[in-house]
Amino acid sequence: MKKLFNVFAFVLASFAFSACMSTTGGGAVGADRSQVMLVSEATMNQQADSSYAEVLAEAKSSGTLNPNAATTARVRNIANRLIAQVGVFREDALRWNWQVNVIQEDTINAWCMPGGKIVVYTGIIESLNLTDGELAAIMGHEISHALKEHSREQASKQVLSSIGVSVVSEIAGLGDLGNLALALGVQYGLTLPFSRKCETEADNMGTELMARAGYDPHEAINVWNKMNALGGSSTPQILSTHPSNDSRIKNLTGVAETVYPLYISARH
Repeated sequence: MKKLFNVFAFVLASFAFSACMSTTGGGAVGADRSQVMLVSEATMNQQADSSYAEVLAEAKSSGTLNPNAATTARVRNIANRLIAQVGVFREDALRWNWQVNVIQEDTINAWCMPGGKIVVYTGIIESLNLTDGELAAIMGHEISHALKEHSREQASKQVLSSIGVSVVSEIAGLGDLGNLALALGVQYGLTLPFSRKCETEADNMGTELMARAGYDPHEAINVWNKMNALGGSSTPQILSTHPSNDSRIKNLTGVAETVYPLYISARH
């Protein structure tokens, strides 16, 4: 199996070598990590636009799309302050067709699709009783996923994984059981830790965005303290696509101190 993984690594490196790039500048948190991008930005944006239209159409049909004008205005105001700061990571994002909507639903979630398509569910606002700063932390995190094009990067890595597994399987003459073992090894050795890396990266970038927008970055820590109080998944961190709440709190404590001077500057 060790030899197979060596072959697998070689295959991935061969395909990825010519596709390495960074989608963002570093900012204060050093977000200029090199990424593998095999899937085109246009493809991801087209899929995102289509999916976003479907989500909004369904919410509109059910009467849950922006039903409370005050809540929608609050979310859009915070989003606009954050969006005004995205140029620190990528100038082109200032010209994206940003859209921000609220869906009345108990779901504790928010997201930002490629190209700047944002949805915030009222469930996360109400369940955590979010302040504007805490909501800015959550939205900044989601915006950062889009800025760094994590969806595109994940899709590209999935393409690489599929290519690698197929090639190694063919070379080694693996049966179904061998294919499964190799695929699971890839998932738990590569895909999940990589997803956790993306989450931490979005935490860091989002905290910088909120600080530059005039929100105290320490409020990002409050979000995860509230998540702990609310209760969450018992899935061990090593098997999860997200860092544990405690890991995020520890990381964000350091990040908040790093970007705090940006917050002070924004307030004056």
